[in-house]
Amino acid sequence: MRLWSLDPGQLDRAALVSGWREGLLAQAVLLGRTKGYVRHPQLERFRELDEPVTGVVTWLSGLADEADRRSYRFDRTRLVGEPDRSLRMTLTDGQLALEHEHLLTKCDQRAPEWAARLRAEPARAHPIFEVVDGPIASWERAVLP
Repeated sequence: MRLWSLDPGQLDRAALVSGWREGLLAQAVLLGRTKGYVRHPQLERFRELDEPVTGVVTWLSGLADEADRRSYRFDRTRLVGEPDRSLRMTLTDGQLALEHEHLLTKCDQRAPEWAARLRAEPARAHPIFEVVDGPIASWERAVLP
């Protein structure tokens, strides 16, 4: 499960589509509708919120907005509740940099033209996040070469 902290506009097609699917799984986990992934570290930051499900719904809405811009069809009726457009979560610049590099590594293999574009611009955070100085998040498990 990868719930990207990057701006959905920087995600290639595969990352955007899998992020949507994995975000819906995260929503199900937080609602107690599945037995799998309940201890997944990517969910820690959402569990810290007063309303974890609203956090994931808001994050997913950001992906759906980008899908709309690309003329993809993400089914918003699968979201449980409304997004909170005023919700902000903290993201460290160290975590943002790691995810940018992680996506670049993936795109070098599956979408080289996307990787070239991504390499030419600075990492941007998903609109739900406020970026602050800091290291890679404690919940991060990705290991880059």
